Amino acid sequence: MKLRQRKQYFRNMKRSDDSEREKRRKRRRLIQELGEQRTPYLSPADPGFQELWDSSYAGLALRQSSALPDGLHERVQSALRTLQRRGCLLRDLVRVRDRDVFTAVSRALVGQPGHTYRYLDTRLFTIPWHCEGEEGQKDEKDKPCCDSDLRDACKALWELNQFFCSDVKQQTNARGVKRSRSDTENSEDTPGEGMCEESVKDRLLEEKQEEEEEEEEDSGQGCSHSSPPSSALPPDVAGLVQFNITLINYMDTTAMTQLKEEPYYGMGKMAVGWHHDENLVPLSPVAVYSYSCPAEPKNEGATEKDGEGQSKEKQKQKQKETETEGEGTSKEELKKEEGEGSEKEEVQKEKACWRVGLKVAWDIHTPGLALPLQSGDCYYMTDDLNRTHQHCVLAGDTARFSSTHRVVQCCTGTLDYIQKRSSEALENLHTDPEKNTKSLKSLLPSTLQHIEDIHNEVEFEWLRQYWFQGRRFARFCSWWTKPMEQMEKDWKEMERMTQLLLAVVEDENTAQENRREMADILLNALTDRQQHRQTWRDSRRTTLQAERVHTNTRIHVC
Repeated sequence: MKLRQRKQYFRNMKRSDDSEREKRRKRRRLIQELGEQRTPYLSPADPGFQELWDSSYAGLALRQSSALPDGLHERVQSALRTLQRRGCLLRDLVRVRDRDVFTAVSRALVGQPGHTYRYLDTRLFTIPWHCEGEEGQKDEKDKPCCDSDLRDACKALWELNQFFCSDVKQQTNARGVKRSRSDTENSEDTPGEGMCEESVKDRLLEEKQEEEEEEEEDSGQGCSHSSPPSSALPPDVAGLVQFNITLINYMDTTAMTQLKEEPYYGMGKMAVGWHHDENLVPLSPVAVYSYSCPAEPKNEGATEKDGEGQSKEKQKQKQKETETEGEGTSKEELKKEEGEGSEKEEVQKEKACWRVGLKVAWDIHTPGLALPLQSGDCYYMTDDLNRTHQHCVLAGDTARFSSTHRVVQCCTGTLDYIQKRSSEALENLHTDPEKNTKSLKSLLPSTLQHIEDIHNEVEFEWLRQYWFQGRRFARFCSWWTKPMEQMEKDWKEMERMTQLLLAVVEDENTAQENRREMADILLNALTDRQQHRQTWRDSRRTTLQAERVHTNTRIHVC
């Protein structure tokens, strides 16, 4: 089991680089195939929108703001504003295409105490949400880890999380019943109905070509075909959905000066580019609450009455022009012009609000979907939608908060996990109570290798992640302070164990064969450690340079 964990750890590191290169290759190929053309996409005003949604995006569910319980909107929106006002929403330094860059989106992680979420080589540490009966929300002095303001905000987000846990299950069950009835009634329909024949062929060809290279990729990232909708959730998700974290995002389009155009469909400016959500339990749902902040009024020297007067004058002038132009024009043509005008207004109104865009992953033949989001609306991505599809966030005219509730992988991302790993390593350290000297209990190569792997994991996956960015939240919440101080003490003991191993290797009384094997283990561990430390020094230099010039590189990531 220990050997398997070690192999998995290094395989994930390599897979991350390989996956990123593969995604870049696919992206270039799709853009080359498109050329100057654009694949169509559909919005609610377009004919066939609902049919496309049902056939190609069945795992997407929209819950309008009226579906939430009374009073929950007010509490959640107040909580989001509190996080913003208190300065809890911060931009992360992440690694994209071998470069250290700052996210354009400001974020905070709220969730189960001791949980973390890792994305783009960055680990976020939870501010615990507060609820009755929940343990672990006090510091070492048995005092609340957050002040009352922040506790109330986190509790409101927990209430929203509880609603999502039950509502997603109900919606999924209802859709499963509907889908099974539909499958029975249309059992003679051809596979892939609703998609052009060319799209089906291309997807099957793509699946065959990339099946082997994508087999090892985590969470199916880069999958280029759309699997048939599953009528049931896997066993671990079939019961009540348990979202364990929510990633809070804040996006202000007035401050996001480098928004990119959506490249495949021409959907408009993207606040967050096309992506899959990372490091989630396979086939687990994602629930998103969207809150668009009211636009601040722009005063350009005109009063409301002046504006109303100008508006009425324009309407009268427009009416006169219509009457003049309408002489000799048929009623049918006038109705047609009015219809075209209303359609343009509808499109402009849609693009002014925030939208979520969806597409089949690495597919340029199936039309995309653009779903407008009114303030307070929620949407769910269920079944295998996050695996087989990609989504983006299309910028609106106002600032926007989102609370994205997820079921993150817990096997290697919790405080409990890494504390147990540290204990495993320190079990090999013996302290003589009389002489107060330390020595290694076992010199077995497998044991030494296991300890050095844990040593690296503690330093690079936890300590450096926390001290580099995670501790920014310590001024709001003290929950992580004591555990990370203890982890640093454990790490110092592991450093001491490495020194003890070096002394054994240098001791000429050690058997020659054992010395050589131990030396190889030590050399590989120290070389790997030195490379990682240099990477972190470079990242720190990037941060210092950004702070010095007061400008940060902006990118569009999830």
